[in-house]
This record gives sequence, structure tokens and C-alpha cells, in this order.
Amino acid sequence: MIIVPIKDGENIERALKKFKRKFEKTGTVKELRNRQAFEKPSVTKRAQKMKAVYVQQLHQAEE
Repeated sequence: MIIVPIKDGENIERALKKFKRKFEKTGTVKELRNRQAFEKPSVTKRAQKMKAVYVQQLHQAEE
């Protein structure tokens, strides 16, 4: 449970902003999206390798 302390006379907009920031830091929404779009570990590893190859090619092109 997320608890956001509110000071006397504090604007509700500011308190809501604090809540949203704390909620974002927990990573709940990110994990939910990852679970909805499940990807096999082999597919994930392949994508990481492809990204590494692409980045390496970019670095070689710069030199």
C-alpha cells in the first residue's frame, strides 16, 4: 500500500503528483504490461543479441 503524507494546507494536485511518482517507482504498471505481453525467454535473449549487434555496428560505423 502506498502512503503519501499530506501537510496541512497542501494542494491536492501536489499530493496526487506525489502519489503518482511513488506508484511509478514501484513498477507495478510496468510489470503488469510485461505479464500481459509474455515473451519466451529464448525470444528475449535473441532480441538482446540483435540489439547488441546493432549497437556494435553503430560504434564501428562511427570509427
